[in-house]
Order: sequence, then C-alpha cells, then structure tokens
Amino acid sequence: MDLFTSIKEKVNGKNLRIVFPEGYDERILKAATRLASEHVLEPVLIGNRAELEQKAKDLGVSIEGIEVLNPHTYPEMEKMVTEFVERRKGKATEEQARELLKDENYFGTMLVYLKKADGLVSGAAHSTADTVRPALQIIKTKPGIKRTSGAFIMVRGDEKYVFADCAINITLDAQGLAEVAVVSEQTAKMFDIDPKIAMLSFSTKGSAKSEETEKVAEAVKLAKEMNPELMIDGEFQFDAAFVPAVAEKKAPGSIINGDATVFIFPSLEAGNIGYKIAQRLGNFEAVGPILQGLNAPVNDLSRGCNEEDVYKLALITAAQALQ
Repeated sequence: MDLFTSIKEKVNGKNLRIVFPEGYDERILKAATRLASEHVLEPVLIGNRAELEQKAKDLGVSIEGIEVLNPHTYPEMEKMVTEFVERRKGKATEEQARELLKDENYFGTMLVYLKKADGLVSGAAHSTADTVRPALQIIKTKPGIKRTSGAFIMVRGDEKYVFADCAINITLDAQGLAEVAVVSEQTAKMFDIDPKIAMLSFSTKGSAKSEETEKVAEAVKLAKEMNPELMIDGEFQFDAAFVPAVAEKKAPGSIINGDATVFIFPSLEAGNIGYKIAQRLGNFEAVGPILQGLNAPVNDLSRGCNEEDVYKLALITAAQALQ
C-alpha cells in the first residue's frame, strides 16, 4: 500500500486538527482546502477570515467550513497569556507574552499546547528557527530527550527506511546520538517499518579506532540503557548494516545481520549527504524532514515547498499526533 494511502487510513475519522499559521500563503490555502475536502483531518488557519476568504477566492478555492482563528480577536487570549507565562516559568512577563502571542507561530503553538489542536505545520514563509523556537519553548521535548532531531522516510516502491538526523543537529555527542536512535524507532513504527537500528560510521565494530567511532559505539550502549528493547547495533559502515553478505564478514553475530531499516548518521553533514545520494542516485522519495522528540507534533516546511509538500507534511503531522 502507498505510504500516504496508509496514513490516510490511519487518520481518517479521528478528527485531528492541524494548525497552519501561514494561512495567507497560497500553497497553504490550497493544501488546506484539499485536506478539508477529503475529510482526512481538520485544518485550522491563522489569520483574518475576510482576508483569507478573498485570498482563497482569488485562487479559485473556498475555505467554507474551515476554522479560522485570529490572534488579534481570539476570545480566550487572556487565558492563553496566563498559560504562556506559567509555561515559560519567569522567562516572560504578561506584557511580553501578549506581544509574542500576536505572532502566528507562537499563537499556533499555544493552540497545540492547550490541546485546541493536535499538531502544527509551518515554515513555508518562515525560517526553521521561527517554527522550531516556539515549539521548544512551549511544547518542549519528551521526557529523557533533550533535543529535537529531523528524520526522513526514504521510500522507493515497497521499500521504506528511516534516515536521521538529517536536518537539525550539526554534531551530537554519544548521548545525543542515542536519543536520536530512540525517537527514530518510534518514527519507524509510526510508518509500519520494523525498526532495526544501525548506528553508522566509517568503521564496523572497531575496524578503525578514533574518537568518532568510539562515540558511535558508546551511543549504542546508551540507547540500550534508555530502551533495553531496542533492536540496535553498531558502529557499522553502511554496507555492513545493509548487505547481509557483507554483514556476515564484517559483523558476524550482529542482531541487525545486514537488515537495518533505521540508519542513524554520526553527523548532520553525513546525514544530509546520505539522504540526498539515496534521493538522487537511488531514486528514493525523501519524505520529511519530520521533527522528532517533541511532546506534540510540530513540523517545518522548506520555504521552497509546493502545495503537495504541505499536503503530505500535514498528513505526517496528523499521523504523529496518533502516537
């Protein structure tokens, strides 16, 4: 079954509400109206309703039946301000909170935090920092996870793999890599991928010694301590993680046995290069990045995205909300 057909089946009928802070962007409007017409989720647009209706009309679409919330007229704003100040624990006054919540991303993120919505998709017209910062300040990371990370689902026909971190952290210590492994397992399960995690390096099981390879090996130990049920091993060169015949020679007895489905890269440099090679040379579709590790789903679009990218990331965000 196609990946997104499967996601639609999972989220259909769940009435999941996904916030789009960039309601004025035509890519957002078109994707939101498409999602609403398919009844797979409930889009919530941020903005002025009259202005959005006119914008939609100009684009040849309709936002009839789609909820629009305006931070400047929101009836529960004072309650939201109080909740924001409490959540920030002395890092924002009421006046500062009131000003911040005029920003669509902060307002949308608070809707998710207050469970007025199930997830948020932004970034079509904002930087990654503008999208992620409110999420880190308000929604925050899951217990035991100190940082977010970005995963791609690599899809080619019936093949599906998780690559991480390919989007957020330039470098990570052993603990950080372990956290990426733990949350990537959850991402894999969400997409019906049996999680067999390979921690990648330029060495396989001590074939080369350096601080970098030892860091990856230590990350394997730490990940097992965080979740003893993880099927994880490393450090591996990619071929030893992916090709059974190579694994038999380079890593005999490994529980992965050349059958990895989740690949944790040692740095953002390696991860970004790796997924793009698979995408361009291997003809894999790269779905993402999917932001991992938060208490509720928030995802960041590329500013170069198209309507289809928005549509797909909204479905992914809805699927994350079911976790």
